[in-house]
Amino acid sequence: MSSDEVMIEARGVGKDYLIFEKPSHRLWQMLFRGKRNFFRAHTVLRDISFQVRRGETVGLVGRNGSGKSTLLAMICGTLPASTGDVLVNGRVAALLELGAGFNPELSGLENIDLCAQIYGLTAEQVRDRQQSIVDFADIGDYIHQPVKTYSSGMFTRLAFSVVAHVDADILVIDEALAVGDAYFVQKCMRFLAGFKEKGGTLLFVSHDMGAISSLCDRAIWLRDRGIVMDAAPKEIANAYLADLYHAQQGETAATAGSASGSADGGLESVDLVDPRLELLRHSNLRNDIEIVPFKAGHDFGLGGAVIEMVTLSDSSGRPLSWLIGGEWVQLKVTISASLALRSPIVGFVVKDRLGQPLFGDNTHLFYLDEPVPLQAGDRARAVFEFRMPILARGTYSLSVAIADGSQADHVVHQWLHEAVMLASRSTSLATGLIGIPMKSVIFQTVAGSRKGGIT
Repeated sequence: MSSDEVMIEARGVGKDYLIFEKPSHRLWQMLFRGKRNFFRAHTVLRDISFQVRRGETVGLVGRNGSGKSTLLAMICGTLPASTGDVLVNGRVAALLELGAGFNPELSGLENIDLCAQIYGLTAEQVRDRQQSIVDFADIGDYIHQPVKTYSSGMFTRLAFSVVAHVDADILVIDEALAVGDAYFVQKCMRFLAGFKEKGGTLLFVSHDMGAISSLCDRAIWLRDRGIVMDAAPKEIANAYLADLYHAQQGETAATAGSASGSADGGLESVDLVDPRLELLRHSNLRNDIEIVPFKAGHDFGLGGAVIEMVTLSDSSGRPLSWLIGGEWVQLKVTISASLALRSPIVGFVVKDRLGQPLFGDNTHLFYLDEPVPLQAGDRARAVFEFRMPILARGTYSLSVAIADGSQADHVVHQWLHEAVMLASRSTSLATGLIGIPMKSVIFQTVAGSRKGGIT
């Protein structure tokens, strides 16, 4: 089958819910046969059009009430569209509402038989795969208990296990993994990775933008009953995050270019240090990371403070143009305040090329008991000292932000995506997203191990 084959297509899809003020109005509507309407229409979706091709993983994002679950229900065929057409090519397996498709009075084993046959498996196929489904779910003796006694996590385990074994061409997942424990979520992610490698098509809804960025090939953002953006996950993640803050805080203030302060922040001019000159020039184990200098800008925020400069320095405070993975570095963020800030917070996050957050921190916990207030016109600098992880080859971005408040309740005054770019040219990383330097690695035989074993 071709990778260009369209598996899901929405053509001008819309959904209206009919709201009747009185139960009797439903009967009147039937009697009048449309000559008079006794309802008001509530539009959830309007003119939705997109395609998903074989092998694609597409994320759906949007706030609660944006119509994501309604759209998935129409794709799965459990809800009719009011207008337009939804075309699906292949077997669909879905995790929508928690416990959907389960009979609460039946046991887990009985629900496996029921759900698997609903998805089109024969009785013989269900028998052959039942033990594998039970092992994947891993809920112990609860598999023999009525599912009405299950926790939300156990519901998820059993439901995901079933859909993982029904040979679906298309998987539709609506926030189902949000209630699973960390170990089961990792098991599910490994399954989804294998499903993608085999050419499976995945439609994925999540509020976790890191998961959207790392798992999806593209994303669709729903808002105001329609599609706002259909683009790369990284673009969607940045725009969606900004929109969430705008909704909480109002429109973005003027860009940093119109704020006071220059791009160099008034910092003294110093010579950049290239630490590669101090190391062996021909080592293929060194993690050389090029630093693309700070670029002033303003992605979103109220504008009560401006990020003037972001630099990476060595442990002596000397600005770097290159750094080495595994070495101590200082991240310096210089800001100027145009408004009084009672409890300023400066933070950063490093993301990979897909926009997946790798690591980051902020100043809040370090100054929780004694905040450092700023007055209008004050300049301040936050310095984070840490050992730079070893990075796989590729490009990384470092985003910074200045806010006022607490971790749980704050306003963002400036959020700057991609303030500094990092390009990892070579690496000793064997596996994983990032590596940590080893103090030592020892592998040796132990005396007497053949007799008494190793302790």
